[in-house]
Amino acid sequence: MVTGPGTNGMETVGETSQASIGQLVAAVREDVTGLIKDEVDLAKAELREDLKSAGIGGVLVAAAGVLVFLAVVLLSVALAYGVSALGLAAGWAFLIVAVFYLVVAGALGLWAKARFGSVKGPKRAQAAARQAVHALRATSAS
Repeated sequence: MVTGPGTNGMETVGETSQASIGQLVAAVREDVTGLIKDEVDLAKAELREDLKSAGIGGVLVAAAGVLVFLAVVLLSVALAYGVSALGLAAGWAFLIVAVFYLVVAGALGLWAKARFGSVKGPKRAQAAARQAVHALRATSAS
Protein backbone atom coordinates (compact mmCIF):
# COMPACT_ATOMS: atom_id res chain seq x y z
CA MET A 1 0.00 0.00 0.00
CA VAL A 2 1.29 3.42 -0.90
CA THR A 3 1.08 6.15 1.72
CA GLY A 4 2.18 9.71 1.56
CA PRO A 5 1.68 13.09 3.18
CA GLY A 6 -1.88 14.37 2.97
CA THR A 7 -3.00 17.93 2.46
CA ASN A 8 -3.18 18.46 6.20
CA GLY A 9 0.30 17.06 6.82
CA MET A 10 -0.89 13.61 7.92
CA GLU A 11 -0.33 10.48 5.94
CA THR A 12 -3.31 9.14 3.94
CA VAL A 13 -4.07 5.98 2.05
CA GLY A 14 -2.68 6.12 -1.49
CA GLU A 15 -4.71 6.81 -4.60
CA THR A 16 -4.37 3.24 -5.90
CA SER A 17 -6.54 1.68 -3.18
CA GLN A 18 -9.03 4.57 -3.30
CA ALA A 19 -9.42 4.11 -7.04
CA SER A 20 -10.06 0.39 -6.65
CA ILE A 21 -12.67 1.03 -3.95
CA GLY A 22 -14.37 3.54 -6.22
CA GLN A 23 -14.29 1.06 -9.06
CA LEU A 24 -15.77 -1.63 -6.81
CA VAL A 25 -18.57 0.66 -5.66
CA ALA A 26 -19.31 1.62 -9.28
CA ALA A 27 -19.35 -2.04 -10.31
CA VAL A 28 -21.72 -2.95 -7.48
CA ARG A 29 -23.97 -0.04 -8.39
CA GLU A 30 -24.06 -1.13 -12.04
CA ASP A 31 -24.79 -4.74 -11.04
CA VAL A 32 -27.64 -3.73 -8.72
CA THR A 33 -29.05 -1.39 -11.38
CA GLY A 34 -28.93 -4.18 -13.97
CA LEU A 35 -30.53 -6.62 -11.54
CA ILE A 36 -33.38 -4.24 -10.78
CA LYS A 37 -33.93 -3.54 -14.49
CA ASP A 38 -34.05 -7.27 -15.24
CA GLU A 39 -36.56 -7.85 -12.42
CA VAL A 40 -38.80 -5.05 -13.69
CA ASP A 41 -38.64 -6.46 -17.23
CA LEU A 42 -39.60 -9.91 -15.91
CA ALA A 43 -42.53 -8.48 -13.96
CA LYS A 44 -43.72 -6.59 -17.06
CA ALA A 45 -43.62 -9.74 -19.18
CA GLU A 46 -45.58 -11.74 -16.59
CA LEU A 47 -48.16 -8.99 -16.13
CA ARG A 48 -48.55 -8.70 -19.91
CA GLU A 49 -49.54 -12.40 -20.04
CA ASP A 50 -52.00 -12.00 -17.17
CA LEU A 51 -53.53 -8.85 -18.66
CA LYS A 52 -54.13 -10.67 -21.93
CA SER A 53 -55.95 -13.44 -20.08
CA ALA A 54 -57.95 -10.90 -18.06
CA GLY A 55 -58.83 -9.00 -21.26
CA ILE A 56 -60.22 -12.13 -22.87
CA GLY A 57 -62.18 -12.84 -19.68
CA GLY A 58 -63.60 -9.31 -19.78
CA VAL A 59 -64.74 -9.74 -23.38
CA LEU A 60 -66.45 -13.01 -22.45
CA VAL A 61 -68.24 -11.34 -19.53
CA ALA A 62 -69.42 -8.56 -21.86
CA ALA A 63 -70.72 -11.13 -24.36
CA ALA A 64 -72.56 -12.93 -21.55
CA GLY A 65 -74.09 -9.61 -20.47
CA VAL A 66 -75.38 -8.88 -23.96
CA LEU A 67 -76.91 -12.35 -24.19
CA VAL A 68 -78.58 -11.98 -20.79
CA PHE A 69 -80.06 -8.67 -21.93
CA LEU A 70 -81.41 -10.34 -25.07
CA ALA A 71 -82.84 -13.15 -22.94
CA VAL A 72 -84.68 -10.69 -20.71
CA VAL A 73 -86.21 -9.01 -23.76
CA LEU A 74 -87.24 -12.35 -25.24
CA LEU A 75 -88.66 -13.58 -21.93
CA SER A 76 -90.71 -10.40 -21.70
CA VAL A 77 -92.11 -10.82 -25.20
CA ALA A 78 -92.82 -14.49 -24.51
CA LEU A 79 -94.70 -13.64 -21.34
CA ALA A 80 -96.73 -10.96 -23.15
CA TYR A 81 -97.71 -13.40 -25.92
CA GLY A 82 -98.65 -16.06 -23.39
CA VAL A 83 -100.83 -13.82 -21.30
CA SER A 84 -102.57 -11.94 -24.14
CA ALA A 85 -103.35 -14.80 -26.48
CA LEU A 86 -103.47 -17.70 -24.03
CA GLY A 87 -102.37 -19.74 -27.01
CA LEU A 88 -99.15 -21.45 -26.16
CA ALA A 89 -97.64 -21.81 -29.63
CA ALA A 90 -96.03 -18.37 -30.11
CA GLY A 91 -95.30 -17.81 -26.45
CA TRP A 92 -93.65 -21.18 -25.98
CA ALA A 93 -91.53 -20.57 -29.04
CA PHE A 94 -90.24 -17.31 -27.57
CA LEU A 95 -89.71 -19.00 -24.22
CA ILE A 96 -87.63 -21.80 -25.74
CA VAL A 97 -85.41 -19.26 -27.54
CA ALA A 98 -84.97 -17.22 -24.35
CA VAL A 99 -83.97 -20.30 -22.34
CA PHE A 100 -81.48 -21.21 -25.04
CA TYR A 101 -79.88 -17.75 -24.74
CA LEU A 102 -79.69 -18.10 -20.97
CA VAL A 103 -77.90 -21.44 -21.30
CA VAL A 104 -75.38 -19.91 -23.75
CA ALA A 105 -74.86 -16.92 -21.43
CA GLY A 106 -74.26 -19.26 -18.50
CA ALA A 107 -71.67 -21.22 -20.46
CA LEU A 108 -69.88 -17.99 -21.44
CA GLY A 109 -69.95 -16.83 -17.83
CA LEU A 110 -68.35 -20.07 -16.64
CA TRP A 111 -65.72 -19.80 -19.37
CA ALA A 112 -64.95 -16.22 -18.28
CA LYS A 113 -64.65 -17.33 -14.65
CA ALA A 114 -62.12 -19.98 -15.66
CA ARG A 115 -60.10 -17.37 -17.60
CA PHE A 116 -60.08 -14.96 -14.64
CA GLY A 117 -58.98 -17.80 -12.37
CA SER A 118 -55.78 -18.23 -14.38
CA VAL A 119 -54.58 -14.71 -13.45
CA LYS A 120 -51.94 -15.17 -10.74
CA GLY A 121 -49.66 -12.13 -10.89
CA PRO A 122 -45.89 -11.97 -11.47
CA LYS A 123 -44.89 -15.01 -9.38
CA ARG A 124 -41.50 -15.58 -11.05
CA ALA A 125 -40.54 -11.92 -10.66
CA GLN A 126 -41.52 -11.97 -6.98
CA ALA A 127 -39.46 -15.11 -6.37
CA ALA A 128 -36.45 -13.67 -8.21
CA ALA A 129 -36.72 -10.42 -6.24
CA ARG A 130 -36.79 -12.37 -2.96
CA GLN A 131 -33.66 -14.26 -4.01
CA ALA A 132 -31.92 -11.01 -4.91
CA VAL A 133 -32.77 -9.49 -1.52
CA HIS A 134 -31.49 -12.58 0.29
CA ALA A 135 -28.28 -12.49 -1.75
CA LEU A 136 -27.76 -8.79 -1.03
CA ARG A 137 -28.40 -9.33 2.69
CA ALA A 138 -25.97 -12.23 2.78
CA THR A 139 -23.32 -10.17 0.99
CA SER A 140 -23.79 -7.15 3.25
CA ALA A 141 -23.68 -9.30 6.40
CA SER A 142 -20.29 -10.78 5.55
